[in-house]
Amino acid sequence: MFKLPPLPFDAAALEPLMSKTTLETHHGKHHAAYIRKTNAALAERADAPSTLEEAVRLAAREHDKKLFNNAAQAWNHAFFWQSLTAQKSEPTGALKAALEETFGSIGALREKAKARGEGHFASGWLWLVADAKGAVQLTDLHDADTPIVDPKVTPLICCDLWEHAYYLDYKNERGAFLDAFWTKLANWRFAAAQYEAARDGGAGAWRFPA
Repeated sequence: MFKLPPLPFDAAALEPLMSKTTLETHHGKHHAAYIRKTNAALAERADAPSTLEEAVRLAAREHDKKLFNNAAQAWNHAFFWQSLTAQKSEPTGALKAALEETFGSIGALREKAKARGEGHFASGWLWLVADAKGAVQLTDLHDADTPIVDPKVTPLICCDLWEHAYYLDYKNERGAFLDAFWTKLANWRFAAAQYEAARDGGAGAWRFPA
């Protein structure tokens, strides 16, 4: 049985950019529900995987939409919490160089990420991923889709585009939320660790806590 992992910061730590009310609702209700429904779906299986990553990939292979939607959302949300920080950070080192090579500058990355997120129709996620050669790219995925089903890439950071991630604080202004995320909330220290893991073929990348 998987457990809801605690937030890696106090629920009020991101205010005023993300309110305590948003975090308590998003984490304590939405994320918790995905965990609960994942456990219920796996309880019906004799071959239930021991890790959430394996559960997501099993559901993808078997086209088990019910399990996939809940397990992938449970994983995506846990990764999203790691992608946030109360201590403003900036890309550095090899990750910064890779981002500048792909996007031209960190400012250009932020502009493209905002445009990509605003242009994404309906629910989903905006991901920054890297391959084993260190090449980075932005990709937006719908609903519960997640890059962990693609063995060629490792996720570095993600921004939740579902309305429950921002509506209490920003109403329908998704662009304002994206601005706050990419300029002040994005955890580039976490992304840098993920980037090194990506260049090592994914070894050492973040995993959902057992």
